Amino acid sequence: MTEKRRLRGLRLPRLPRRLPRLPERVEDPPIVIRTAPESSEAPPTVPPTFRAISEWVWRSLVIGVGVVALLKLVSILSEVVFPVIVALLLAALLDPLYSRLRIVLPKALAAGVTVLGTLAAIIALFSFVGNQFATQLDDILGQMTEGLSETRDWVESTFDLEEGQITSWLAEQWAVIAEGDQLSTLAAQAGLTVGQVLTGFFLAMFSLFFFLYDGPGIWAWIVRLFPRGARARALSSGAIAWNQLKAFTRATILVAGVDALGIGLGAFVLGVPFASGIALVVFLGAFVPIVGALLSGFVAVALAFVTVGPLTALLLLLVVIAVQQLESHLLQPLLLGRAVRVHPLAVILGIATGIIVGGIIGALTAVPLVAVLNGVAHHLLDPLPEDADAT
Repeated sequence: MTEKRRLRGLRLPRLPRRLPRLPERVEDPPIVIRTAPESSEAPPTVPPTFRAISEWVWRSLVIGVGVVALLKLVSILSEVVFPVIVALLLAALLDPLYSRLRIVLPKALAAGVTVLGTLAAIIALFSFVGNQFATQLDDILGQMTEGLSETRDWVESTFDLEEGQITSWLAEQWAVIAEGDQLSTLAAQAGLTVGQVLTGFFLAMFSLFFFLYDGPGIWAWIVRLFPRGARARALSSGAIAWNQLKAFTRATILVAGVDALGIGLGAFVLGVPFASGIALVVFLGAFVPIVGALLSGFVAVALAFVTVGPLTALLLLLVVIAVQQLESHLLQPLLLGRAVRVHPLAVILGIATGIIVGGIIGALTAVPLVAVLNGVAHHLLDPLPEDADAT
């Protein structure tokens, strides 16, 4: 009894009402397997410099192959590509006139009037020059014969040559040209070139109408071909390219007009025949910066040399140099500005590439394309305003 009373008097500790939860999953300790190294030497690694160089090299090769393929495609389709580019240049030049006509005329009628007015101006200009050439042809031939005779006498007296040597050399050169079918081949090539020029001209006028009539719609359709994430940049790049093209064409037409007026007036004052034709050649040549000005000036000086004489040719050369200095140091920087300024090396390389791909038309369209690509590249590669603020 005593033992039972003692057990009853003991108090057992109270258990908590809620027991702590055990983890649902007991993770096993990780098993580490140690393996002995195969060799004590570290595996060879490519230095970071060589790795970066190799990455740049293969990327450059891919870009180069793409550029070559694009130029090859443009060369194959040059009869279509270059008229379209000429139409774009004309559309950028005539856009202010079309915009003013659009205020009082419907879109289609305004575009048609602009295209027909351009055709009328071109036909009137070439008709005037052609009439001047036909009127002065007899005088030009007479002056040219006299000038060539004076030039031959000057060459004979300067280089101590006999008249028979020059005559025999000219006869040999003509025999080489006339030998075989070279003359017929040249005539066939000339006929083919005239046909291609006429076809390209009408294709350019047809494209010009639609560029004026529905240019924004055509560009919107092209933008929809891009991925959705790139459409905004493509749309803004198109606006940059169009502004660059308009600025370039307006500045170039003014520069070409000043060059043609200066050199044409110089030729007229000095008594060089066919001064209007010289002005037209200079006007067209001014659309190809640097190279075009040199070639058109050379044509003017050569015509003055063979028709009037060396002294007049020298004076006209001074006029050409003065006009070109005015163009390069005042007109080009003032009118083109920093927005479309392209380095002279890029201009020369672009003209050379254009001549290789498309001949004369390629040379005419190379510089505006380089200016447009320069502006678009700066727009795409320069950081956005928010990116610039973040950096």
